[in-house]
Amino acid sequence: MTGDEASGGGNHHTAEVCVVGGGPAGIMAGLLLARSGLRTCVLEKHDDFLRDFRGDTVHPSTLTLLDRIGLGDATRALPGRRVTSLRFTFADGTFQVADFTRLRGDHPYLYFVPQWDLLEMLARAGAELPTFTLLRGREVTGLLRDGARVAGVEARGPDGPETVRARLTIGADGRGSVVRARLGLRTRRFGAPMDVLWFRLSRRPADGDGLGGLVGAGELLIRIDRGGYWQVAFLIPKGGYGTVRADGLAALRRRVTEIAPVFTDRVGEIESWTDVRLLTVQVDRARHWHAPGALLIGDAAHAMSPIGGVGINLAIQDAVAAARLLAGPLLAGRADGSAPTPGQLAAVQRRRTVPTVLTQLMQRAAQRAFLGPVLRAATPPPAPALIRRVAASPAAQGALARIVGIGIRPETPGRPTGGDLPALRDPTAGSPRRF
Repeated sequence: MTGDEASGGGNHHTAEVCVVGGGPAGIMAGLLLARSGLRTCVLEKHDDFLRDFRGDTVHPSTLTLLDRIGLGDATRALPGRRVTSLRFTFADGTFQVADFTRLRGDHPYLYFVPQWDLLEMLARAGAELPTFTLLRGREVTGLLRDGARVAGVEARGPDGPETVRARLTIGADGRGSVVRARLGLRTRRFGAPMDVLWFRLSRRPADGDGLGGLVGAGELLIRIDRGGYWQVAFLIPKGGYGTVRADGLAALRRRVTEIAPVFTDRVGEIESWTDVRLLTVQVDRARHWHAPGALLIGDAAHAMSPIGGVGINLAIQDAVAAARLLAGPLLAGRADGSAPTPGQLAAVQRRRTVPTVLTQLMQRAAQRAFLGPVLRAATPPPAPALIRRVAASPAAQGALARIVGIGIRPETPGRPTGGDLPALRDPTAGSPRRF
């Protein structure tokens, strides 16, 4: 479906489902609903997906999902890096706390891939379907109403104001969700003891590989192996960015080399503050994820801590559950143009509340028991007793790997119902594939 076919001409579009936000949750929801035969329109605020230091962790459960919808080969063709363990280095040594090779299944590893490559792959898959439209460069500014029911969105596009009318509007527009704000849905906020500075440093063969954390006095550095470079997360106390900026880049470089001496010969690659990105960490959860004609998923419904890198996984699982539970009601409502009922929308929240709440509880426990004390430490601390016990137990390392890599209540996609949909061409294969 082209943009003109979606709109009927002009700047007014119609669809059965309007998805706000072209991140992992939004693109996946749009793709799965479109493969069910529903005319789906995804609005992305930017003209492309090229934004650095977005979540790049693709978990085993997400890799399995991509296999099931026929995109496994395309995913493996992306410029990714496999990681099989997680280690932390303290003053008294290095301890492995997660072993992903103990996971059963085809993907016993984390896959780090640039998010823009993953999103472009999903967008290309959607473009193969006559029921899928992706409109880039559209910033949603408000909601359309039909009485008390949401009936679509208003947006600013390249040529001025636009509207998209739909029976269901899905807000997948992140932590600062416009859809959530316009719906007036209240959010319960939980504290976080840290913010994160992201930057890149080149990687040398002698550095080693994988995923690991280096614990220092009042700071923690996480380095993620991206092949030719390290993606570095430098944790600072909550609200401490102003102090870091005031101290200057030279002080930041010095702090990095103190905790990671291996970077001494390349820390000068942080040439200006434009090389550093600030992630203001927040953990929150909307009390209600839905209103008549509208549903929230992903970070719009629940912002996650970066602990475990599980935000993408939770968001994609939300999208899978929403598509599976709502495709049937949307198809059945075509005759009278009805939207899913409040009960049908509430079923999505009920389905995803348990994994969301339990994951956030574990993240908050880790913040209190581990990250908080580390960021308050005056000297480099030894490994806590719990870390030592996990490192001494292969079974415990496998359990932690399952919590991070598979998650709680992984979702399975529904079967496509649009029998007339064309075969999807996998860009890595020579023949068409149905997905």
